[in-house]
Amino acid sequence: MKPKDHIKIPNPKVGVILVNLGTPEATNYKSMWIYLREFLSDKRVIELPRILWLPILYFIILIVRPKKSGKLYEKIWNKKKGISPLKEITIKVTEKLRGKLKTEKVQINYAMNYGNPSIKDVMTSQFKQGCTKILIVPMYPQYSATTTASVVDNVNRVLKKMRWQPTIRFCPPYFDDDIYIKALCSHIEKKIKKSKPDKILASFHGIPKKYFLKGDPYHCHCAKTVRLLNERLKKTKIKIELSFQSRFGPQEWLRPYMNEKFKELIDNDNKKIMMIAPGFSVDCLETLEEIKMEGQEEFKEMGGEKFEYISCLNDTEESIAMLKQIVKRELSGWI
Repeated sequence: MKPKDHIKIPNPKVGVILVNLGTPEATNYKSMWIYLREFLSDKRVIELPRILWLPILYFIILIVRPKKSGKLYEKIWNKKKGISPLKEITIKVTEKLRGKLKTEKVQINYAMNYGNPSIKDVMTSQFKQGCTKILIVPMYPQYSATTTASVVDNVNRVLKKMRWQPTIRFCPPYFDDDIYIKALCSHIEKKIKKSKPDKILASFHGIPKKYFLKGDPYHCHCAKTVRLLNERLKKTKIKIELSFQSRFGPQEWLRPYMNEKFKELIDNDNKKIMMIAPGFSVDCLETLEEIKMEGQEEFKEMGGEKFEYISCLNDTEESIAMLKQIVKRELSGWI
């Protein structure tokens, strides 16, 4: 029998948190400054010694970059809703997945690794509502210390301050999961039925080459995703090639760079291409502005004739069906 002054404990539930990278709250200078400071202060993202990096960050980058980045975000911003595509689509994915996993025992929410709603706020809220077991789903198919490990770090920082900690599971990377490959192939096949390109170029967000040399498996995960896509799409006779974009700073990053592949494709008379970004779960600044807009402009300036961008899986039927299977599998034994 409970003592009269016993704290109220809600009925036990299972929580699922879909964690995406993050987004600024608005495109103005202050919002961009807050977002960039949090993102670029992450030791997983920038591995330079703090004594070298922080003066560069605060006295150069955070003075110049917010205005520039804000202008880029304005190109893709949903002005009516006052929200970025990444956040808008992540909300839709969460709502649709919630509809597919209808059960009172499972509570599904989304969080941002940088920005709002934060991992801390969502974890705290779920626990208060009775989620004593929580599945964290980093929305990154390919593992990298700069993304997946950063999510794990943030979750552990929250746990460190909790007296009563929930049991945590982390969804593993699914870069070579047949469920993910099938979803991507179905998505691609719908596009190439309407218009057949000479080649498809898959572009992933790059990381510094030295991170790979230190043991980050990201390059290998990206390459395997592309290999598996080619194997499954062999009958289409359209080859998918690998590239990386979003370089930052003077050091060498993973190659081949996207613009290098553009030149190679055009030189080999592959002037009609489609581009896809399999490393992104939902469309965002990097896919909509850097690839779809800037990439297309650069490709055509180099002599390319036709450029089509294949959207991310976003909140498509393929995406929700894939996430449902992955989440149900990772919740095994809990529900």
